[in-house]
Amino acid sequence: MAFEFERKQRIAVLGGGPGGYEAALAGAQLGADVTLVERVGVGGAAVITDVVPSKTLIATADATRAIGEAADLGVQFFGRTETGKPIRPEVAVNLSAVNKRLLGLARQQSEDMRSELVHAGVRIVTGEGRLDGPNALIVATAKDNGTDFDRVEADTMVVAVGASPRLLPAAMPDGERILTWTQLYSLNSVPDHLIVVGSGVTGAEFASAYTYLGAKVTLISSRDRVLPGEDADAATVLEKVFKRNGMKLLSKSRAESVERTDDGVLVTLSDGRTVEGSHCLLAVGSIPNTAGIGLEDAGVQLTPRGQVRVNRVARTSMPNIYAAGDCSDVLPLASVASMQGRTAIFHALGDSVTPIELRNVASNIFTTPEIATVGWNQREIEEGIAQGDIYKLALKSNPRAKMQGIKDGFVKLFARTGSGTVIGGVIVAPRASELILPLALAVEHRLTVDQVARAFSVYPSLSNSITDAARAMHIVL
Repeated sequence: MAFEFERKQRIAVLGGGPGGYEAALAGAQLGADVTLVERVGVGGAAVITDVVPSKTLIATADATRAIGEAADLGVQFFGRTETGKPIRPEVAVNLSAVNKRLLGLARQQSEDMRSELVHAGVRIVTGEGRLDGPNALIVATAKDNGTDFDRVEADTMVVAVGASPRLLPAAMPDGERILTWTQLYSLNSVPDHLIVVGSGVTGAEFASAYTYLGAKVTLISSRDRVLPGEDADAATVLEKVFKRNGMKLLSKSRAESVERTDDGVLVTLSDGRTVEGSHCLLAVGSIPNTAGIGLEDAGVQLTPRGQVRVNRVARTSMPNIYAAGDCSDVLPLASVASMQGRTAIFHALGDSVTPIELRNVASNIFTTPEIATVGWNQREIEEGIAQGDIYKLALKSNPRAKMQGIKDGFVKLFARTGSGTVIGGVIVAPRASELILPLALAVEHRLTVDQVARAFSVYPSLSNSITDAARAMHIVL
């Protein structure tokens, strides 16, 4: 008697960043036959050249800042000469050692992720991939005698090819003096004067970090303030900190060109002014890596910017093709990419799935101080798009903040008018990325300010400010 066995679902994932990694892992865990195609390493740009190395660099900058500000808490650092006379040593940053460490951590993280996929049963193919219609990938792999081409058949495909730094024709990077954020880790010493072009998240984060690492920093913004898309009060706090630390801010200034000079760079602004520095970082956005990989021929719709159009379960215009991460037209966050990857596979394989609600996504900007947000924002409330009340509590009134010498920052809550349901919030503080979770949970589960206030926060703690703000918004029934 012959037995027929149901064939495993075949899943092909193009790109091994956070979205592709989670898609491949989820597929394998649900019993599918999964092939992951990645050209640079598991983890993609997020792990190898972007999120992991940049946040490691920022951690070093935070350590440097803490040493510099320790004197405010009564801590003094002294060495002694051979005669026993005390001297005060200078704090120096060995950027070559810092970069070696952060690149090592990135490689280790990539290897850990690769091992996890292999253990789960995912087949990993290293090479350049492109779609060959809606049900196959063609993968070019380098061999000693040339290039081999593999064809990967699939019932479901997930495209997670990420994005690359946007380049300006009159400011082409050379990897030495004119740099994108992926090229910063080749520097052997802290720049004497770093000019950062672009005041969005990436520009602000690196400008903040390099200031504390000891560089003179000039930040060029084409808008009237840094972080133009973020909470205005948060941006104001950050600008105040930047200026207090010696950073020069050039607002409403558009960089027309960046040129290499004999010993540095020359940035020319659109109004004719020039800025000279030792190095220039270009942080003017990113471009999705969707060109030339066969998406249109496979029937996948793209936006005018080249992003893949997806719905709330990460599905594209082709029913069996999904997209996750920075190549899609959704928030460019690693956490969102990961959720998209898992959601895509759950949906494709018929598992239970909750469509992604972008309004509930918590995000963080790793400047000093950090800026974390979730839910509706103040502008939307003031314009009547959302109905809500606003309460802002300065962090300097918090006992733990006083103990730690924290002077800048705040907790801001948004609650639905009438019901008191938490609909959003902003936290500007050290480790705001950790403090935002209670507000994210409140938004996700529609808790009221009274329910948040009834939680026991530790005293003293920075999180005390969250419950204090919630208590101040008490709804009288």
